[in-house]
Amino acid sequence: MTDFFREVDEDYRRDRLLQIWTKYQSLFIAAAVVIVAATAGWRIYQHFSTKAAEAAGAQYEAALQLSVDGKSAEAQAAFEQLARTGPKGYATLARLRAADEIAGRDPAAAASAFDALVADANYPQAFKDMAQTRAAILRVDSDDPKAFEQKYGALAGANFTYRDTIRELLALAAFRREDLDGAGRWLDMIIADPRAPSALRQRAEAFLGLVQAGKAPPPLAPAETAPPLTAPPAAPPATATPPAAEAPEKTPAAPPAADAPASEAAPEKAPADSAAPAENAPAEQAPAK
Repeated sequence: MTDFFREVDEDYRRDRLLQIWTKYQSLFIAAAVVIVAATAGWRIYQHFSTKAAEAAGAQYEAALQLSVDGKSAEAQAAFEQLARTGPKGYATLARLRAADEIAGRDPAAAASAFDALVADANYPQAFKDMAQTRAAILRVDSDDPKAFEQKYGALAGANFTYRDTIRELLALAAFRREDLDGAGRWLDMIIADPRAPSALRQRAEAFLGLVQAGKAPPPLAPAETAPPLTAPPAAPPATATPPAAEAPEKTPAAPPAADAPASEAAPEKAPADSAAPAENAPAEQAPAK
């Protein structure tokens, strides 16, 4: 008797499943097709994204080599081309690097180019911080010291990635207008910042000694002040991640850090000569290949 009921139950369930399949088979088939198509589409997208990232990486390397060879105008044109056509990560980094190439020929124009990046609402904030710092470095010797302090003083706060580089520049501006007390205050802030890079803190201590003695400090080398640019790893484009350090270097090594600000920021993702900021290091984090 038990076997009889079990057979009836099995027949019922079989008939029920057959009814469901008959009624919804088109939906099941459509869902299976969609899943297969989506998987295939994603793999194709990944393939072409990787190829695009590899091509962009090669372009970036070539532009860097032009810069190393002293062909600044050609390097600038190559970076601008990559900024227009490359994946997002490389394009973001290339825009910053193109502005950097102008600095050797026309510092004022380069500062304006960095300002344009800062004003771009779609430009990543980590790269904006680098652009602001680079613009300040270019202006510290040419702008009126008081106007410079008014323009960049707000960036010396604790939340800005390259605050200690900015503080050093503000100390230079204060020294230029013979405000030794003001220069000393900015330098004291660097020395007291536990996240300031050791090299920058040592330089601030030496600078402070000169200020207290009433002597002019030696000029800063570009590598000591500007945040470095980093080329993104070669892989499918990704969002440029911000980055981390306090002092940029000018020429990045190829595919997202330099002495001046190396302990204040994080980013993240490109080349060595212009690696990501080094105070806290916003390393222009960039797309993976």
